[in-house]
Amino acid sequence: MENILTVNNIWMMCCTILVFSMHMGFSLLEIGLTRQKNSVNILFKNVFTVCVGLLLYFVVGFNLMYPGEFNGVIGFSGFLLDLPTNGNTAAYADGGYTFWIDFLFQGMFATAAASVISGAIAERIKIESFLLFTVFYVGIVYPIVGSWHWGGGFLSRWGFYDFAGSSIVHAVGGWAALVAIIMLGPRIGKYKANGQVRIIPGHNIPMATVGVFVMWLGWFGFNGGSVLSADPSSTSLVLVNTTLAAAAGGVGAFSLAFRLYKNYDLTIFLNGILGGLVSVTAAADLVSPLASVLIGFIAGVLVTLSVVWFDRLHIDDPVGALPVHLVCGIWGTLVVGIFGAKAGVMQFFIQLLGVFIIGVFCLLTTFLILSLIKRFMGLRVDKVVELDGLDLHEHGIGAYADFRMNQH
Repeated sequence: MENILTVNNIWMMCCTILVFSMHMGFSLLEIGLTRQKNSVNILFKNVFTVCVGLLLYFVVGFNLMYPGEFNGVIGFSGFLLDLPTNGNTAAYADGGYTFWIDFLFQGMFATAAASVISGAIAERIKIESFLLFTVFYVGIVYPIVGSWHWGGGFLSRWGFYDFAGSSIVHAVGGWAALVAIIMLGPRIGKYKANGQVRIIPGHNIPMATVGVFVMWLGWFGFNGGSVLSADPSSTSLVLVNTTLAAAAGGVGAFSLAFRLYKNYDLTIFLNGILGGLVSVTAAADLVSPLASVLIGFIAGVLVTLSVVWFDRLHIDDPVGALPVHLVCGIWGTLVVGIFGAKAGVMQFFIQLLGVFIIGVFCLLTTFLILSLIKRFMGLRVDKVVELDGLDLHEHGIGAYADFRMNQH
């Protein structure tokens, strides 16, 4: 038994480290796909999300998400991290891994949800407003949603299934990003008076590419660790499905983009890979490798189509967070009822109902939090700040030695 615990715990430790590395991927992707003049601002937000998010999860989040016996909707077992009732941290989770590593692994998931929002509203939100929103969303909203399924709440009792977070992590971040984008409005110059879309290219595509590969690597921990053991058959299948869906997502996205625009768009390719990863996350332990290829390919197609669709609606998402995390998060959640061991009409409708409930809750709570912040602090930076760049006005430094404050 002790040997099994040691092996499982080492695997969970490795997966926690991999998930942590995803924050480096988020950071590189976001600054690569946005303009140089806002790089420090984006990096600051990502660093804040990790540091404060983990502290919030220690103080309140973990005990909101895993409250023990509760009414299935909301429960709370107290402030600060609670030890198991018997005090034995090594025998936690039926001896599968330690209590401490469970907290750390789940805390990494909590901070990932906030990172989704950061890139979607880049280049125009006040830094203080974003930081305050993150405190409430990571500290309260995310753990409550997580408790509904992973904490043994009502969604779990209904039979809803989300293996590693297509909805619980990615769509939770995506719904909030959607509300925030709409409330902030598009960046200056993104859409012309006649409605035509103006492309605002990122300043460092190689950096964005590295960011995607780092996130792909981190996803082996994100999904692989969600097995919650080092079981060789389960972890092997999950890792194979994860990487096949990613590859198929990239191919699906750039293939459709080439058909539509007659060029090989690297940014679409990169977001297609991420869309494939998000889409297989809910069912990575249930489906076959062939099914994961199909799931990922469809996700890549959805990424390309939704990029066009959001632009037509003048929803300005600089990094493509909505197509990747919201659209593919929803698709991945519904996949559980379409492919694999749980596929069936009833399961599909349970998944759909779960998507609806999570979506409504996240939309309403995000709107409430942001409305209060807007009233008392404001959300969007002044025009001159946006044009000069948030780095100059909010941080006093640029990301590079040759920084030009007038680079628009």
